[in-house]
Amino acid sequence: MSPEPRPHTGRRRNPAVRQAILDHAADLLIAHDYAAVSTDAIARAAGVSKHTIYRWWPSKGAVLLEAMAERARQQTPGLNTGVFAEDLETFLAATFRTADRVSGLLRGIMAEAQRDPVAAEGLRQFVTGRRDELHALLTRGLEQGELPPDTDPDLLVDQIFGLMWYRLLIGHAPVDGDVATRLARSLIHRQEG
Repeated sequence: MSPEPRPHTGRRRNPAVRQAILDHAADLLIAHDYAAVSTDAIARAAGVSKHTIYRWWPSKGAVLLEAMAERARQQTPGLNTGVFAEDLETFLAATFRTADRVSGLLRGIMAEAQRDPVAAEGLRQFVTGRRDELHALLTRGLEQGELPPDTDPDLLVDQIFGLMWYRLLIGHAPVDGDVATRLARSLIHRQEG
């Protein structure tokens, strides 16, 4: 006698499909502005249905924010070469270049976060992760004596990301690897002086 079939509990979530959705969403964000990227476009690019996307994310903003966070983690891995100045410069240059490439997304997510609690929480989590990475890097610099002992890493993180967000939101000057390199060098030279 064969066993009775198990009741159907719905399709399992496939991690490879989820990653494909994130990859295609990130690619679309790089190629287009936030407003131009729809859930339909992400589904088409990833070869899935909108329903599949909504099984993992409650909104377009949530999937795009996670895609951006994933891409940021891939492009700005944690650094610890033992040379603080180089690590800081590399981290900031990679972060600013990535922010420049997805500037439309960042502005769109910031706007959506003002009216969508899910997007606001996603943005908060994303920013917290980025702050933690930079804070750890600055703390290493402080422990290695590369920064003055009275350096406030939290304030320095706010200053660094404040410059980036200000330029992204106001648009008066570029956010790119060059400005990040100049910023890192000015922080290091200011500490030396």
